[in-house]
Amino acid sequence: MITKIRPAAWLWVLLAALTMGLQPGPALAGEPGGDAAPKVELVLDVSGSMRARDIDGGSRMAAAKQAFNEVLDATPEEVELGIRTLGAQYRGNDRQEGCKDTQQLYPVGPLDRTEAKTAVATLAPTGWTPIGPALLKAADDLQGGEGSRRIVLISDGEDTCAPLDPCVVAREIAAKDIHITIDTLGLVPDAKTQAQLSCIASATGGTYTAVRHKKDLSRRVNQLVDRAAEPEVTPVAVEGAAECAKAPELASGLYTDREEAGTHRWYRVALKPGQELRASVSVAADRAVARDYGVLLRATTLYGREIVRGQEAGDGRTDVISTGLRYPRPEAGSDDEADNAAETVCLRVSNSFAPAPGVKTAPGFPVELTVDVVDGPDEASDVAAFGLGRGWWLLAVLVLAGFLGGLLWGWISRWRVTVWRTN
Repeated sequence: MITKIRPAAWLWVLLAALTMGLQPGPALAGEPGGDAAPKVELVLDVSGSMRARDIDGGSRMAAAKQAFNEVLDATPEEVELGIRTLGAQYRGNDRQEGCKDTQQLYPVGPLDRTEAKTAVATLAPTGWTPIGPALLKAADDLQGGEGSRRIVLISDGEDTCAPLDPCVVAREIAAKDIHITIDTLGLVPDAKTQAQLSCIASATGGTYTAVRHKKDLSRRVNQLVDRAAEPEVTPVAVEGAAECAKAPELASGLYTDREEAGTHRWYRVALKPGQELRASVSVAADRAVARDYGVLLRATTLYGREIVRGQEAGDGRTDVISTGLRYPRPEAGSDDEADNAAETVCLRVSNSFAPAPGVKTAPGFPVELTVDVVDGPDEASDVAAFGLGRGWWLLAVLVLAGFLGGLLWGWISRWRVTVWRTN
């Protein structure tokens, strides 16, 4: 009796063995399992003005709730997240009571998404805007631990509890050296709100973003929560120069600056032979601007010769406009010391925003610049190879499995024919 062979089963076993053999194994006992848990507290303005219906046809409160739900779904597992409100409880006219109105809606810790969403769903626009007191309480909420700590403040108006200036509060938090970054988002903000929220963010090295659309709010809060999980990408404040020769030299990282309308800011990057420069820039329209606008990122030599550029333009209302570029420097052609020396690449950021009549031009528009210098084609192939990225290793496994499977199938077929003829 001849036992029937099932080659397909052998192929699946072979493929599984090859695939498992190339996957990274679990961490061994004693190996580091990651840094201390990063902490984020979302601080939401629930004052009466959040009833305004000027974000994509809905209320500001509805936009905030939708954004929170999307952010809660996308929050990385390692992030300990909390939610604090301001102006959510007290409905009266007593200013002293209104300025105490800040509560922790969800404690900072491991995230129960269902519980957090249920808590957010109960919110309704109510009272005052005690931003300063809420920031002080939020800083207390984030005490303890060695991980990064970030406050994300979402508000649509100025603080109503002066003389406790929230900008001064932010400076006091920064002065305590407890390493808390405050990022602010203004919902359809006016000039005074923009100035105050920008000041709060600048005091702790955070960022300010004006928001006029629901999708922009969700995207930006998600970015900030993700950034807490990767503290190495926290933006570093830098001041670009009016010419390359005087520009600051930047290493790989994320940088923030401000740029006046219609002007240029220069930065420098040192690039060795075989390295590739990847740079991107975003310029935020944090005030009313004319309809037509654009941003240009140019890489040039020290002598002004253009190497490569990235540009983007648009019209109508926007919150931010971005572009990027890539420049791979060839390997050195000889062992000559001059050929192997680092090359200075000048990066010029330009914008064509024009503030609307009567709108202040200072401070300049917020600029966020990302610089990444990687080694040669090996690292570049991780992101560039026909869109497969790190999937190349899987493709190699499949090709190898197919080749070996074909050999195995041919051998089995020949063996079966030989057995059949023998019998």
